[in-house]
Amino acid sequence: MSVVLQHDGLVLKRTPIGEVGLEVEIDESKFGKRKYNRGHLVVGQWVFGGVERGSNRCFLIPVERIDKDTLLKIIEEWILPGTTIISDCWKAYDCLEKKGYKHFKVNHSVNYKDPESGQHTNTIEGLWRQAKFSLPQFHRKKQFINGYLAKFMFQKMCKAQKLDPLVEFF
Repeated sequence: MSVVLQHDGLVLKRTPIGEVGLEVEIDESKFGKRKYNRGHLVVGQWVFGGVERGSNRCFLIPVERIDKDTLLKIIEEWILPGTTIISDCWKAYDCLEKKGYKHFKVNHSVNYKDPESGQHTNTIEGLWRQAKFSLPQFHRKKQFINGYLAKFMFQKMCKAQKLDPLVEFF
């Protein structure tokens, strides 16, 4: 069994995803609420994640900053070299090929699915939807984001492997 975080006694092993011949979609998302329920100002926690196509193995990591150094460190820790990484066109990802990955960019300002290659980031976008939906609707606290994500990842892993969460937890 492998899941992503260690939180409140739940030890979750780190198992990198991807390998030569596999594809991993990566993205960053802010978990929070719009301030005053309007506009684009979102108060909350940045989370960086990746999902392996086919197996749906994934990782979600809360981060304080979404800068190049922070994200590259996570990519190198969680995604095996030789993997094809699919991302948006953010400049921080431009060096991935120099780091031993194949890299394909999807330009979301033009389309969400590349018409020539068929590449997209729909899988990671779906993961964001699932993860955000799993968060408590009320009294959500930024300080508990690790626990919320650990619970989500644990339940997702148990469902994917057809395991009983109670048996696996205890």
